[in-house]
Amino acid sequence: MDQVQQQQQLSPHVLIFPFPAQGHVNSMLKLSELLCLAGINITFLASYNIHNRLLRHSNVISRFSKYPGFNLEHLPDGINENNIHTPGGVMELYTALRSIGRPFLTELLSKDSGDGGKNMPPLTCIIADGILSVALDVAQEFGLPVLYFRTISALAFWAYFCIPQLIEAGELPFSGNDMDLPIVNVKGMEGFLRRRDLPSFCRVDDLTNPDFNSLLNETLQTPRAKGLILNTFEDLEGPILSHIRTHCPNLYTIGPLHAHLKTRLQVHTLNSNSDSSSYSSNSLWEEDRSCINWLDKQPYKSVLYVSFGSITIITREKLWEFWHGIVNSGVRFLWVIRPDLIRAWNDELESSNKSTPMQLEEATKERGHMVEWAPQEEVLAHPAVAGFLTHSGWNSTLESIVEGVPMLCWPYFADQQPNSRFVGEVWKIGLDMKDTCDRRIVEKMIRDLMVERKDELLHRADHMAKLARKSIEKGGSSFCNLERLIDDIKSAYFNGC
Repeated sequence: MDQVQQQQQLSPHVLIFPFPAQGHVNSMLKLSELLCLAGINITFLASYNIHNRLLRHSNVISRFSKYPGFNLEHLPDGINENNIHTPGGVMELYTALRSIGRPFLTELLSKDSGDGGKNMPPLTCIIADGILSVALDVAQEFGLPVLYFRTISALAFWAYFCIPQLIEAGELPFSGNDMDLPIVNVKGMEGFLRRRDLPSFCRVDDLTNPDFNSLLNETLQTPRAKGLILNTFEDLEGPILSHIRTHCPNLYTIGPLHAHLKTRLQVHTLNSNSDSSSYSSNSLWEEDRSCINWLDKQPYKSVLYVSFGSITIITREKLWEFWHGIVNSGVRFLWVIRPDLIRAWNDELESSNKSTPMQLEEATKERGHMVEWAPQEEVLAHPAVAGFLTHSGWNSTLESIVEGVPMLCWPYFADQQPNSRFVGEVWKIGLDMKDTCDRRIVEKMIRDLMVERKDELLHRADHMAKLARKSIEKGGSSFCNLERLIDDIKSAYFNGC
């Protein structure tokens, strides 16, 4: 056995198990690479479909080939992630993950090495997505410690965690149709949270709704884990984090993860005199890099980047309202339109829906560029980009914060509703446009973002970007928390808890 293999056998072995969706997989792969840089063995367990899409569209295999202790594993086929954005889709996914994931995890942990014979040491810890209590249940049977990684914002997690108090106070379910009524029983958010700012799963008439209860029950399992990892930083969400610590005291805030990883890779490259590619992708879609060439030709701080993420679906009518609003605003724009972005309500609309992106492209050649998927981190870092029309997913929000790009928020579901409220009302680094899709409003708010309030918002966004970068520098809060996480994993601290 050579020296590398000996070191590998002596190092901890962590199983990382994400929820099968782009945002979850992306951030948990970044955490995996950070731990690999620290010499920790990683088995990354994806669903069958996610595994195959990573192989087709990302450079995960080539990137992780330099880490001999990394193993990409997948669950058996049978999990369908395509309906996650539909009513009942989340519950279907949970049911499949439990029925397929539980026996697989049981068999995996029953093996001596837990790696399918790839010369890996026994598993010493599991880092599970914070909405996958199935991993917690199985690990408990084997006496294996589990850390939770909740891939949403601290503020959204806390809103979920406070739902029992909202129900007890009669604030849920909603009575009447006034979505601007204040919510007063989420500590730390009393002064600005409205009904419409709660996670979308709270918009139910029946508290027995399966999707609502799945997310609530999973969140309430969190204190069972040995610790909670969050992709955030103290200067961004400190007041909310103080409330979370009353229930989850062993809290690791290690974000923004994507920037943290870039910084540590640069340090590693310098220290090891090795080559490191600047291009990194965890995408489940093929990225169209023509948009970078297009951005290179645009004036400084002139482009609005438009992307509604990996899950959002909208009707043809809403897309048409956005198109008119964007074009009428007069700004240059780069627009990501996934092939499955448009919801076909019936067979008659389906054929016309498929032609919509082509119609939009023809009408916007003068000032716009459209792609099916973009290398988003690179786009937001481009000097031509001055604003981001976003669905307010947490990865997108953090990527925009790090680059100092103000946001116009149009949240779709789940954690995105409270995220957008904080962007506009608390951090004041953007505007919140939730629950409306009218071309005149879209036009006005784009002009506010890109023209009328541009300097003000860019100034505030730049200040927040500096705080984000400071957190991941040596001695910063996220830097220190990542070091503590690595030390705890290596010292088998959790086994003694």
